[in-house]
Amino acid sequence: MKNQYDVAVLEQACEVFEISLTEKQKSQFIAYYELLVEWNKFMNLTGITEFQEVLIKHFADSLSIVKALDMKEIKSCIDVGTGAGFPGIPLKIAFPHLKVTLLDSLNKRLKFLDEVIMQLGLEEIKTVHGRAEDGARKQELRESFDLSVTRAVAKVNVISEYGIPYVKTGGYFVAYKSGKVEEELLDGQKAIAILGGKLEKKEEFILPQSDMERTILLIKKVKQTPKKYPRKAGTPAKDPLV
Repeated sequence: MKNQYDVAVLEQACEVFEISLTEKQKSQFIAYYELLVEWNKFMNLTGITEFQEVLIKHFADSLSIVKALDMKEIKSCIDVGTGAGFPGIPLKIAFPHLKVTLLDSLNKRLKFLDEVIMQLGLEEIKTVHGRAEDGARKQELRESFDLSVTRAVAKVNVISEYGIPYVKTGGYFVAYKSGKVEEELLDGQKAIAILGGKLEKKEEFILPQSDMERTILLIKKVKQTPKKYPRKAGTPAKDPLV
């Protein structure tokens, strides 16, 4: 029964973000949660399974991009290393106009995401199998998106090489980060510039309905990424640009 779930904390977080959710969207978030918990029993999707925690730490956190970027201006988005679908699926639910691509290197995760897409009745969203470095060398994906996002745990100089090559000039790469990131941002400035990006905004905030520090890095793509980037799979992590 869907009405056993109280989505008030998500609604309150969305109020802070100036996002209003319809009843259909709330139902989609609940259905997403149910699938996440069901599939998580036999594959590792998330360590967070309690409903209220998922609402804040996964769903609201995914939507916090609006602190740095007006999503109404964005038409296409790729979620690089999407995992269990964060932030790509919450963004698609909250902003149905988005054309979303979910990229991940694990086929079994993509099976889960395909099931979510089908059960939630989401349109103009697809899954793509591959490593971040390989996908960005494919003609149909490279420099093709208004927005590239990642919630990866890697440092800025690594994730920039994963994310920036997918963005068309004039578009944005957004990195969701925990806590404050001054030092790793300093280390990553050169990589950002080499890859054609420029830091436009660093938005630090406490995630609504929590005490968790978050930072959104908004990087604008100001010129094309040189053809030699990204380097072959595994290289950015082993030998980051500095």
